[in-house]
This record gives sequence, C-alpha cells and structure tokens, in this order.
Amino acid sequence: MNIGTLLYYILRIVKPYRWLLVVTLVLTLVGSLLAQVNAIVLDRAVDAINILDQQPTLLWSSALRVLLIVSAVLLGKEVLATVVNFFRRYYGERMRILVSRDLTLQVVHRMQTFHMAFFTTSGNEAGRLQSRIDKGVLSTSRAVNSFFIDILPLLTSAVLALILMFLANVYVGLVALAIVPVYFYVTYIQAERMRAGRRNIFSGQQAVSQNILNIIESIGVIKSFNREVVEDQRMEGVQDSVTHLQLSTRKQSYFYTGLKGFLEQIGTVLVIILTAYLVLIDYPGMTIGKIMYHVMLFANVSAPIRQLHRIYDDLNDALIYSEGLFDLLEGEEHVEDTGDYRPDEVKGCFELQHVDFAYPNGVKALHDVSMRIEPGKITALVGMSGAGKSTVVNLLDKFYHADSGTILLDGKPIEQWDTRWLREHVGLVMQKNHIFDGTIEENIRYGNPQATHDDVVNAARKAFLYDQVMQLPNGFESSALRLSGGQQQRVAIARMFIKNPTVIILDEPTASLDAIATEQIKASIDAIKQGRTVIIISHNIGQIVDADMIYVLDQGRVVESGKPDDVYRQGGRYKEIFDASARSMNADKIADVLEH
Repeated sequence: MNIGTLLYYILRIVKPYRWLLVVTLVLTLVGSLLAQVNAIVLDRAVDAINILDQQPTLLWSSALRVLLIVSAVLLGKEVLATVVNFFRRYYGERMRILVSRDLTLQVVHRMQTFHMAFFTTSGNEAGRLQSRIDKGVLSTSRAVNSFFIDILPLLTSAVLALILMFLANVYVGLVALAIVPVYFYVTYIQAERMRAGRRNIFSGQQAVSQNILNIIESIGVIKSFNREVVEDQRMEGVQDSVTHLQLSTRKQSYFYTGLKGFLEQIGTVLVIILTAYLVLIDYPGMTIGKIMYHVMLFANVSAPIRQLHRIYDDLNDALIYSEGLFDLLEGEEHVEDTGDYRPDEVKGCFELQHVDFAYPNGVKALHDVSMRIEPGKITALVGMSGAGKSTVVNLLDKFYHADSGTILLDGKPIEQWDTRWLREHVGLVMQKNHIFDGTIEENIRYGNPQATHDDVVNAARKAFLYDQVMQLPNGFESSALRLSGGQQQRVAIARMFIKNPTVIILDEPTASLDAIATEQIKASIDAIKQGRTVIIISHNIGQIVDADMIYVLDQGRVVESGKPDDVYRQGGRYKEIFDASARSMNADKIADVLEH
C-alpha cells in the first residue's frame, strides 16, 4: 500500500457521495480565498497608515475611516469564513461518517463470504480480525477526513498564497517556495523510517486484543486454577513489547517534528530579511506594508507545513492499517467457492471416495477416506477424539474442500452444488452452538426467519424447552444469553426442528444435557429422523446402536464399517469403544439395578 493506492481507494469509496465531495471542494476553494484576505487588507492598511503618519498633521477622520474599513472587512470576512468552514467541516465529516459506515458493512458482508479455512488460519483469530477491522475502518475514514477537510484546504491556501507572493515579488516567492520541498523531503524520510515501527505496533496491538479476548473467554479456567498471576505476566509481556515500540516510534516522531519546526522558522526569518532589504533599497513595489504582507502569506504557505506531520501521521497510519482492511475487501482468494447446481429435491446420498484433507495449519485430518451415507437412513461416525469425525461433517457442509478425492451428493460433485442451496437443506447441531445476543424467540427463529410464533413454540416443545421458557418473566422475549448451557443447547436443537431440513447432522447434540433431558431430546430427534438422512457423531452408545450404518475412524482413516452389531462382533476398534463406554457407565450394575 502506498499513497497513490490509498488515494485510489479513497476516491473509489467516496464516489457514491460525489455531491458531498463537490460541495466540500467548492467550500474549500472559497475558504482558501478568504484565508488570503487578512494579508491583502493588512498590506493596504499598513501602507495607508504609514502615509497618514508621514503627513504634517494627522487627519483623524481619514485614520478613522481606514480603521473602520479594515475592521469591517476583517470582521465580515471572519463571519463568512466561519459559515464556510462550518459547512465545509460538516459536509466533510458527514462524508467520513458515511464512508466509515459503508466500510464496516462491506467488510462484514465480505467476511461472511469467506471459506472456513480463512478463519482457522494463523493470524486470523477473532481478536486480531476485530483489531484489523476497527483500526482499518478508523484510519481509512480518518484519511478521508484528513484529505478533504485538512489537506485540500491547506494546500489550496498555500498555492494561492505562493501565487500572491510571486505576483508581489519573484525573489520572495522563490525563497518561500525553496523551503517547501526541503520540508516535504524531511517528512518523507520520517515516514519511511517510521513505517516498519508503525507496522510492528499494529501487529502488537492485534496481539494485545487477542490476548484480552482469550482472557475473557477463559476466565472460568483462569479462576479455577488460580492462574491470574500467570495471565497478568503474559499480558504484561505482550503490552511491554507494544509500549517499547510506541515509545521508540514517538521519539523519532518528535525529533523530526522539531527539525521541521526549525526549517519553518528559517523560512520565516529569510522572508523577513529579504523583504526588509528590498524595502530599504526602495525596490519597485516594495513598501512597509509588503513586509507584513509577505510574512502573513508565508504563514499561509507554512500552515500545511505546521500541520503536515499530523496529517502525514494519519495517512501513514492509514497506509499500515488499511492494508489489512483492503486485503479483506479485495482478497478474492478468501472467498468461498460456490456452484450453481440447485435441484428441486435433495435426497441426501453422500459418497466420499478416497478423500484426503489437511487443515490450514498443516494438520492432516483425513487419509484416503471412503464411505457412503445412504439417503433416509441413520449413519453414525464413531471414533476417539481427533479421529476425524467432525472433519468429515465440515467437508459435507462445504465448510472446507477436500485436498484430493471426490465427494458426491446425490451423484453430483459437491463442489458443483450451490453452497447456500445445500446448506438450506442441511440441519447442523454442534456440540457447542453459538447463541446470539437477542431473545429466545429470535434465536430459535434463526433456523427459519419466515417462521411464525406458533412455529417457534412448536419447535421449543419438541426440544423440551417450552416449559422452562414459560417460567421466565418475559417468556420467549427473554435474553437467550441468560440461559444455562443445557438450555442453550436445546435452543440450538429447536433451530434444527424449525428449519426442518432434509439432511440432519448431529455432532454430540446432547453433550451439555442431563440424562433426563438427553432422553427427551433423543425421543424428539428420533421423531424427526423419519425419512431423512441422518449423520450422527456421539460418544453416547445409546445414540449409536440404533444407526443403520456406522463408520469407525481412527487417526483420520476408516478402519471399520457396517451395521453396529456386525462391526461389534468383529472385535475391533468399535468393540473397544463400545465396551469402554459401557464400563464407564457401570452398565453391569445398572442392569442389576434394573433387574431387581
């Protein structure tokens, strides 16, 4: 990202607000013209007063007339300038706010089109992404503000002041002009030397945000293990690194700011000396008033110089931070692939043929996996944690794409399916389901935005959530975030009921529920399973034994498959898992209790 690229993006994002841009530019020109009035008026006033002072008798009426004219013009100019600057800043700030809104909406919309691999890639953790978006939107919108509200008025005023100086005297104009490139060169050197530091500060701030987010999400674990001191030390290390970078960068900034201030003062001194010399030698057109005239015009020339470091800092921040923002907005490689196949009927017959898959971090999750999931039947994926069960589900819902091999749905390669169409026909209940900030009814209706209140109530009944909701003071209007973990899991299951999909994927759907709730939910799920393709992942053998087909995975490979009873009699991995589950439940003692 460089200044040219940044300005290209700025002009593109302000394009929808051309009328605001035109109004701002017109007001900028008017304001820049008004900024020269003081120099012109004082030039005339000083010469007029000097003439009156040289008269043998002071004419107070003439002096009063000069003072009244000067006062009227200057005050009238200030009133007009106040009005012009008000609207210029208002319209400029309005444009910045609208651009900030548009950028936020665009990046949120864009991110939702990204494939899951983007979000699991190192550097794209939630805290880092949030920091990248916040800093990017803030710095880019501030760059819009700096360019149209700060830079343009200052540069326009400076150019007009230089023109007036040249028209009055070429030599003084050349002196003023000579200072400007030197100052800009120093500013350029400053930016180049500080760019790496700014980028490192940005990375450090992302790390700080991510660390804070981790602490908030893990506060229960931290407190239970009394590890507050450990987390304090970890945070202190991350923050100290950022602090050191910030202090070092600021030290450089202040050095160059002082150097540029010194250059500005040299310019002012040279203008005064040269103008005074030309007056003393009676150079044509040079009067006492011209000293004040040129000094004030040079002040208008040096005004951008005085503020350029701040504006340039904002632009350099935008150069650093907008890289991450526009990478999100422009990065086509992150966009989720989607097909265009949308059949009228989805049967739910999945076939995996020699599938290999590795996550973006390089972990190989599946090795030459082949399986067939029959439509209208229940297929269970069994295996120890990390065996690859959830990875298979992620591939079936097109969260990721296989590295090699083929996945078919109803005989069609899954890559050719329209992703949104596919997911409309798949109901997914995870072990840990997200609950949105909103009411219980809004969270359940998330499964089908067109659902009525009666549909929501019916889904809550099927999920055995209705009675508990009705005990809350606000019923379905209660905040879903205040529900317990088990109740939130029922909300997720109710979403699946209200969606009423063709394919149901259950990944440990009752992991957060007690035994009675598990039995109730199992009964509801059993009812909705009829005539649908069901894929279930569970360590609960009660949810596996009634499957039509099971696939046993071990370290990313299918090691056994068949009907549950047949696979059990083979005496392999499934039998080990089944027997271990039975022993962990004290199945023999439970059987004795039930028998007696």
